[in-house]
Amino acid sequence: MSRLYADIIVDISQEKLDKTFQYEIPEQLAERAGIGTKVRIPFGNGSRELTGYIIGISEEAKIDPQRIKPIKALEEQGIPIESHLIQLAAWIARNYGSTMNQALKTVLPVKEKAAEKEKRQICLKLSREEAAQLAEEYERKHYTAKLRLLEALLEEETLDYTKTVKEQKISAALLRGMEEKGILTVRRQRCYRNPFEGLQVQRTVFQLSPAQRAVTEEIFREWQQEHPRPCLIRGVTGSGKTQVYMELIDQVLKQGRQVIVLIPEIALTYQNVSRFYSRFGDCVSLINSRLSQGERYDQFERAKKGEVSIVIGPRSALFTPFPNLGLILIDEEHEDSYKSEKTPCYHARETALERARMEDAFVVMGSASPSVESYYKGKNGTYKLLQLESRYEERALPAVSIVDLREEMKTGNRSIFSSSLTEKIRQRLGKKEQVILFLNRRGYSGFVSCRSCGHVMKCPHCDVSLTAHRNGKLICHYCGYETPQVQACPSCGSPYIGGFKAGTQQIETLVQKSFPGVRVLRMDADTTRRKDDHEKILTAFAEGEADILIGTQMIVKGHDFPNVTLVGILAADLSLFSEDYRAAEKTFQLLLQAEGRAGRGEKPGEAVIQTYRPDHYSIQTAASQDYEAFYEAEIGYRMLMDYPPAAAMAAVRGTCRDPELLEKGMEYCRRYVESIYKKGDLILIGPAPEPVSRIQDVYRMVIYMRHPDRELLVRIKNSLERYIAVNSGFQKMTIQFDFNV
Repeated sequence: MSRLYADIIVDISQEKLDKTFQYEIPEQLAERAGIGTKVRIPFGNGSRELTGYIIGISEEAKIDPQRIKPIKALEEQGIPIESHLIQLAAWIARNYGSTMNQALKTVLPVKEKAAEKEKRQICLKLSREEAAQLAEEYERKHYTAKLRLLEALLEEETLDYTKTVKEQKISAALLRGMEEKGILTVRRQRCYRNPFEGLQVQRTVFQLSPAQRAVTEEIFREWQQEHPRPCLIRGVTGSGKTQVYMELIDQVLKQGRQVIVLIPEIALTYQNVSRFYSRFGDCVSLINSRLSQGERYDQFERAKKGEVSIVIGPRSALFTPFPNLGLILIDEEHEDSYKSEKTPCYHARETALERARMEDAFVVMGSASPSVESYYKGKNGTYKLLQLESRYEERALPAVSIVDLREEMKTGNRSIFSSSLTEKIRQRLGKKEQVILFLNRRGYSGFVSCRSCGHVMKCPHCDVSLTAHRNGKLICHYCGYETPQVQACPSCGSPYIGGFKAGTQQIETLVQKSFPGVRVLRMDADTTRRKDDHEKILTAFAEGEADILIGTQMIVKGHDFPNVTLVGILAADLSLFSEDYRAAEKTFQLLLQAEGRAGRGEKPGEAVIQTYRPDHYSIQTAASQDYEAFYEAEIGYRMLMDYPPAAAMAAVRGTCRDPELLEKGMEYCRRYVESIYKKGDLILIGPAPEPVSRIQDVYRMVIYMRHPDRELLVRIKNSLERYIAVNSGFQKMTIQFDFNV
């Protein structure tokens, strides 16, 4: 038998995660040693015994085999959570195309450089009699600072360190001196940062409707099966999926297990935490990218030590190191934000299913408009499909009308608001009801062009148009390049320069002009840069501090505002024009979510869809709120064109500063794939420029691969990775893989 060697990490910290050491796997341990296994090893010149984790196994020694020490033993007492996460990292590296190190840095809650927070208390060490005698001595000697502190300790034997130092004007040196003499002691206790400390919520318990109860019991029955399937809940907007989630969580917590709740947007965190906190109290925590390094690490530590049982957050919360994970909930499972855009390009939904499989946990997904891929699996029985067809308490779905903007133009109305929407806004304002205006755009106005010759102002470093902002500058949203607003066309000299005026700031200005005195809040990427901005805007709107909320996609996903009775969807078809086979699906989902914000309270709701494509099936089915009709139309196109879920699809993405070298390298990649797989059932498209073909002077190209068997695409990816690694011509290029395109 050939020798086997293991790459082992001995310190799970950010700065040492990529430092591995190679050890020989003794023959008697070879069958039980695998990725993620915890081992005991001799380390350093003195061969002191340490523990580590195997992150790679090979038959190739990186140094002289005679210098490689053998592993001493495998850790037998249970499988620590780190082992599970390392196994998950290996699965991600294989299935999404990344190095093991990149996958580990994604998955492991490694401690970064962040000062630990601790609570310090000053405690009296002397008896009260001894302290009283010492106080008399301090008074005689006029030791006023020491006397103040001692008198405070006699009044209260334990004092808060920070408060005492400030109020008593005591120096750290004085405290050290008194501690050295045995008069007092400073007690230090590790204190975890709480990202929602002081959150005040009222405890509420909802009664499940008969439909919610039926869905919950069906899921419980599925969990009793020998091999329970992932469950997919398709529930109309406002049907009460969250209440079902909480009932499921309650059952899992009673079993002594933990729960991860994935949500698609940071903007949803506050409202979701409030709902879950009101039911489950202090066992709820959250993870998101707005937390500080210290807060983030502390939440992972609290989860690992069992101080919290429920963690809520976007996709990174999936890697919470719970020791006994029982349930992963994925709310709004169709959302794009569950897909990572950085290497490794993992999808949280697929990765959640794999983690659940490894740890014998359940997975439940929910959406009013599930992804076509998930609904397809629900239809064919891979997932357990459940339906909530009506809103909670039988409240009516919003009435939806479509406005054809082409007809508005014919009547001379060139405003962003159709006459119908303007009148409906005026009516709602008169009734003291709230309105949401949704636009899938960012900035003060869109691209800027010359009205004479059509020249578009573009970024000199990226293949995208510049966007005009209110500060008088043109800004590139990819690389941040800025330039002053142009006064004349650089191509023909014409002074007729204009922008595509469909930005949220522009809408805010027009609303204030059209409806004098109206109170407006705007929520988009520009108004939510700071940590608490989402929470402040949403809370203000929920408490009635504004009449109209204007925003981009983040305002139409999952929020519950009972007084909102009208939603205006502006330029509804913008997303139909993207170069993406999922464009119709994304448009339908977006419109359905937007409509669902209206009429969630006692008052009926209404939505207005403004579009130039009123006859498109995604817009028609969104207006009728008929998911089944949309799915049947969309799946027909997917099957016809061999797009997922009809076939698996992967992308090979290349970037390089030299466009000729990139084109040559990508062509070699295509030829290599053709040489190792000669059957005609593999579809190759490209290499071709990406839709944005240059960012910060780095050129971008892509090759698409389609085949019915995803595992075949993974094997092709593995072979292509090895081919790239041994060919020096690829050293100036970056090649990454994407399996969810």
